[in-house]
Amino acid sequence: MKICVVGTGYVGLVTGAGLAEFGMEVLCVDKDKKKINALKKGIIPFYEPELDTLVAKNCSEGRLCFSTNVAKAIDWAKVIFVTVGTPPNSDGSPDLSQVEAVIKEIAHYMKEHRIIVLKSTVPVGTTRWVEELMKKKLKNITFDIVSNPEFLREGAAVYDFLHPDRVVIGARNPEVIEVMKEIYSALYLIETPFIITTPETAELIKYASNAFLATKISFINEIANLCEKVGTDVHHVAKAMGLDGRIGRKFLHPGPGFGGSCLPKDTKGLLYIGKVLRFAVIYCLTCNFPTCNSLSSTVSLYEKSYTLLFTFYFLPLTSNVQTCKRSNIIRHTSC
Repeated sequence: MKICVVGTGYVGLVTGAGLAEFGMEVLCVDKDKKKINALKKGIIPFYEPELDTLVAKNCSEGRLCFSTNVAKAIDWAKVIFVTVGTPPNSDGSPDLSQVEAVIKEIAHYMKEHRIIVLKSTVPVGTTRWVEELMKKKLKNITFDIVSNPEFLREGAAVYDFLHPDRVVIGARNPEVIEVMKEIYSALYLIETPFIITTPETAELIKYASNAFLATKISFINEIANLCEKVGTDVHHVAKAMGLDGRIGRKFLHPGPGFGGSCLPKDTKGLLYIGKVLRFAVIYCLTCNFPTCNSLSSTVSLYEKSYTLLFTFYFLPLTSNVQTCKRSNIIRHTSC
């Protein structure tokens, strides 16, 4: 199946390479000529383990290509994945300007029916908003919009794409759902669960998932502060909690709080949705602070040795330090 991926950032490049590995013919497009020329030479613009190998393999086998010609890509592909960024505005709402620009460009160049898949993280109702945008631009051409959120961990994105915990498909047209299942058919061999639902539900699944992970981090940090007050060991508390199958061990590690490109943005996005609807969303989402013990210990370490700075990036095996609490600690202790 011929697939166009619009955007060659973190999500777009991993998605394009992953779909090619599944056997699809993939054309990744981006307006950034410098980036596309670099990708054609096998130069990846960010660090992600195994991604360079995956890109090189599928390029050499002819399933993955790169281009700046959006019109040609839209005309060539049957399915178009939208993977552009949705950074937060100052009020916490997601900035959908890049999504809007891509959708308008797709509508401008479309000559016949296409399936448009929203891979970008977007608030509930975006699929319907996109449908309205398309309808204004297209008079006699049909289309379908699908919500297919990504759940990629930085530092393990390639593995997560090829071995996902689940695939969420939000669509109304049964025929389109079958097309999406065909795209991900390789995952049936490893019995990956498929969640078939409405676009609105799919959109909220992504926000709810990341917000819950952020809540676990904030919660265990609050428990760590309580442990320090009463003289108990938070690591023993967290270990005992994590052994409960209903809770799980992951994200129960006290420390400097959550950062990166996803959790802060998505928690703000969920809180904004609650604000618009006048619905009180979990307060814990607003409390992203490091544990007192973690902060004091970290500062103490930095006072003794600045060579430890290289070990304090937000995520191991990535080049991402966005909204990193540890970066703030580094700045303060470097003064």
